[in-house]
Amino acid sequence: MIMEKSEPEPLLRRHPTNPILTSADWPYAVNSVFNAGAVRLASGETLLLCRVEDCSGRSHLCAARSADGVGDWRIDREPTLLPDAANHPEETWGIEDPRLVWLEELGKYGVCYTSYSESGPAVSLALTEDFCSFERIGNILPPENKDAGLLPRRVDGRWALIHRPVSSEAAGHIWIAYSPDLRHWGDHELVLKARRGSWWDARKIGLSAPPIETAAGWLMIYHSVRSTVGGAVYRVGLSLLDLENPAKCLLRSDEWLLGPETAYERSGDVGNVVFPCGACIGDDGDTLRLYYGAADTSVGLVTGSVARLLDWLHAHGSAPDVGR
Repeated sequence: MIMEKSEPEPLLRRHPTNPILTSADWPYAVNSVFNAGAVRLASGETLLLCRVEDCSGRSHLCAARSADGVGDWRIDREPTLLPDAANHPEETWGIEDPRLVWLEELGKYGVCYTSYSESGPAVSLALTEDFCSFERIGNILPPENKDAGLLPRRVDGRWALIHRPVSSEAAGHIWIAYSPDLRHWGDHELVLKARRGSWWDARKIGLSAPPIETAAGWLMIYHSVRSTVGGAVYRVGLSLLDLENPAKCLLRSDEWLLGPETAYERSGDVGNVVFPCGACIGDDGDTLRLYYGAADTSVGLVTGSVARLLDWLHAHGSAPDVGR
C-alpha cells in the first residue's frame, strides 16, 4: 500500500481572501497599495497604514480600518499622511513602509517610516493619537537607512529603535539605537548580520513588523533580500532578542518561514517579494495576524500562533554570530 505524504500544518497560513487590499479598493486613483503598518485600536478595530504609490511613482501613507482585520475596510477618502517636502526636504521623493507601535507612556502611536530624498532613504518618526493629525519629529537617522521600528516601551530608561543602515560593502545588517527623548539617537549596536554565501538571508536583512514582547524575549520577524541570477528574492524568518538587552540576539532561524509562492507574490511591480511591516496580536495574547506587501502591488495577510513560532524557532534556530 502506498502511503500518502502528510503535510504539516503551516506556521503561517495565507488568508483565503488574499490579497486583502489592492489598488482597486482605493477611493482615489493610485498605482499600487502595499507594505502596511498595523495596530489594533482601543475600539478593537484594526488599522492598516498602507504605503500607497501614486501614478507619479512617489509614495504616501493612507489608513484603512476594519472590525475584523480581514475585510470590509473603511479607507480614508484622501491620503492620510502626505510628504511635506517644504518643511521636510528628506521627504522630497515620498514616504514609505511605516511601522506602528502604541507607546503607552506617551498615550500616542509611534509611526516610523522611510523618508526618501535625493540623498537616499532615511528614517523619520511621527507621533499621533488618532491617525488624523500627526506631530512630525522628522528625520532621526540619516541616509542610507530604513526598515526601522520602535520597541513599545523603554529599556533601561531609554527608547530603543531597530534600524538597518547600509554600509560601503553593500551589506545590510540589523542594528539598534537608543534615545532618552525619541529625538536624539546614539549608542548604536549591531544586532544581527546578514549571512554570506548561499543562505536565504545573505546580502541584506531588515526588520519586518516591530518586535513582539514575549516572556522568552522580543520575537523579531525579519526579512531578507537574497540576490539570485533571476533577481532579488524577499523572504521572512525569525529571531529572538533578549528582553532586557535587545542588542543581544539569542536565536535566529536557519530556514525561512515565509517566501513568495502565489501568483500575487511572484508577479507585480517588483516580483518575488513578501515584505511584512505590521503585526497584530489577538485578545488571547497568542493569535498573530501578519500583514505583508506582495510583489510591491497588494497587501496580503497570514495568521499564526506566537507560541508555535517560538517553539519552531527553538527547534530550527541557532545562536547568531554578530561579529563581536
